[in-house]
Amino acid sequence: MLSALVCGALVFPGLFCSSRKVLKSTFTQWSDADVVCVSERLVSAIHASLATAAGVTVMTSCRDVMADSHWLVNAFVLFGVPYMVFDIYAMYLSHYHTQKLKGHSSSYSGHSLQTVKAFLIKDSMLVLHHMALLLIFMPITLFFRRGLGDFFIGCLFTTEFSTPFVSIGKILIQLGLDNTRLHRINGIIVLLSFFTCRILLFPFMYWMYGRQFGIPLHRVVFHLPLQCNVGNLVLLAPQIYWFILLLRKANRLYLRQRKGPARKD
Repeated sequence: MLSALVCGALVFPGLFCSSRKVLKSTFTQWSDADVVCVSERLVSAIHASLATAAGVTVMTSCRDVMADSHWLVNAFVLFGVPYMVFDIYAMYLSHYHTQKLKGHSSSYSGHSLQTVKAFLIKDSMLVLHHMALLLIFMPITLFFRRGLGDFFIGCLFTTEFSTPFVSIGKILIQLGLDNTRLHRINGIIVLLSFFTCRILLFPFMYWMYGRQFGIPLHRVVFHLPLQCNVGNLVLLAPQIYWFILLLRKANRLYLRQRKGPARKD
């Protein structure tokens, strides 16, 4: 399994560096902030697509939701560990260059503890999410499950299904296509995929567990250990928070487009 870890450590930084070089030479008018932001989103979309494919493979291969195992679970977790570490760094670079472009030259003349602190404050939820995956989800998956529940780990992999569409939306904005029909359609897909794969997924997992053991859905929660229910609640809470933010953003975009461009007298 060490090979999966090494592979991840080579693939994701390599994709990021390659993307930066290609974008910088292709879009010569773009700033460093533009290049870093789009590169980070492209790598994020690739990782999310791989995670979703791995999740679907595991889910469709496990007939017994508790006992069946699949080699891809541990392999992909190890493959994804370097991505989580790298993505924190890539998000910091994107934040740094964006703030520098906005004219904060005194604070962002170079990398410092101050710039790192500003990034951690601004993107605290995302950083906390990545750290939780590294420090909690990864050890539980690899060492404390006793080989049980691969189906549910596969389900959690598929929560990344909405991420490529989120990335596409940000890239379309970067390309100046935020007022196009393509961007609106992508926004609808973001909302539907996020709600389905990051919120409805949790009652689906409870339903599958109940179906396996003949327990009604509303009684499943009482048949699971407390730590399982608490863990699911901890995972679900930020998804609801982010979904609310997406709804607010979609509403602002709708109101702005409905209002239309300001008329000149």
